[in-house]
Amino acid sequence: MHGRLLIVDDERSMLDLLRDDLGRRGFRTHCAESAEAALDLLESEDVDVVLTDMHLPQLDGIAFCRHLADSGRELPVIVMTGFGSIDAAVSAMRAGAYDFITKPVSLDILALALERAVERRRLTEQVKRLSESERGEPGRETLIGESPVMRRLRALVARVAETEATVLVTGESGTGKELVARMLHERSHRARGPFQAVNCAALPGALMESELFGHRPGAFTDARAPRAGLFQQASGGTLFLDEVGELPAELQPKLLRALETRRIRPLGAERELEVDVRLVAATNSDLEAAVAAGRFREDLYYRLNVIRVEVPPLRERGADILLLARHFAAQFARAAGRPAADLAPAAARRLLEHGWPGNVRELRNGIERAVALADGESLTVGDLPAALRSPQATPGLPEPERLLPLATVERRYIAQVLEITKGNRSAAARILGLDRKTLWRKLGAATPSEH
Repeated sequence: MHGRLLIVDDERSMLDLLRDDLGRRGFRTHCAESAEAALDLLESEDVDVVLTDMHLPQLDGIAFCRHLADSGRELPVIVMTGFGSIDAAVSAMRAGAYDFITKPVSLDILALALERAVERRRLTEQVKRLSESERGEPGRETLIGESPVMRRLRALVARVAETEATVLVTGESGTGKELVARMLHERSHRARGPFQAVNCAALPGALMESELFGHRPGAFTDARAPRAGLFQQASGGTLFLDEVGELPAELQPKLLRALETRRIRPLGAERELEVDVRLVAATNSDLEAAVAAGRFREDLYYRLNVIRVEVPPLRERGADILLLARHFAAQFARAAGRPAADLAPAAARRLLEHGWPGNVRELRNGIERAVALADGESLTVGDLPAALRSPQATPGLPEPERLLPLATVERRYIAQVLEITKGNRSAAARILGLDRKTLWRKLGAATPSEH
């Protein structure tokens, strides 16, 4: 599929010709006979590129381009005109047009121009997502960790991302299920498409139906304008349904139908719409128990649980705790314009001893507080939240390991990372969040028996 295209032309014969030809070439086309009708359609449909005639009734092509540019939609617009003058081309470009094509139109040349415009829009969206990630915003993390369970998780995500199968991500609250969903999207062939997410526990049933499937004017009180639902907004990309176990019972059959038919019906609409979405769902509840209790449809459960990806709790990730803590400390320090602070040995010991009922989210919030309060070069126990200041027994850790000195645990972890990197000290330093001199110093302190 080459992209989603809106064609605007007041000549019905030209509109039909372009729709049929470009549809055969793989474009999903929408048509409008005026700029006003096109603007209405854009309120409910998401497209990649607009192809418009220069001469339209009432609002002409130039004014239409200017209106789209002012709206902030960042849609590439290709303008067609029977008057191939330089003045017309300049006017179109100044109004925000991406390209300019003269009539009579060569359909082959037009298709190439449209493909370039679609590619440009998707690259622009990709750059925007990467820029947001590189700003180090909290919550936009990758799956960090070198423990065996995390290496297995990343390998599974890489394999599953290449498929179109529906995925059910399970795990305790705060483990990073949405991060897994984003990785599945960003490593798939849908990465250039949108990623839309919704928490199924956040809205009541009536609003959730509109959120997912959209609505038409008059569908309910205050529905004065059409609205595209998340299935439409995510078309060509991935839709992530968090806390899917909380989906109201009346919406479960509608979600099942959407998954099976790839068609949805917005509230108040007379016909169904095709959607091209990969669905990833997540839950921290026991869906099998919910099925047994009659709270969740069995057929929907099996439709969601095509591939299951389980995210481990933080307490099972060993020394990843310190790796994540240093990562978050550097991130929050950078956001605050402050130099990065290392973990004081006593603070690191507290982090390793804690049981982490809130998982990675609890760790991130605790480190954010510590960075905000720290007034020295290291994050101390006093900078940590109250829940982290007193020692706790760590579930699942054997007694001898819990009694080892922190320096020994650190040296053994460094040795583990060096083994993973096949002795590459630069790579190990990056993983550990250390500069090479600090790593060499710590290695120099290690005894041969600890390697």
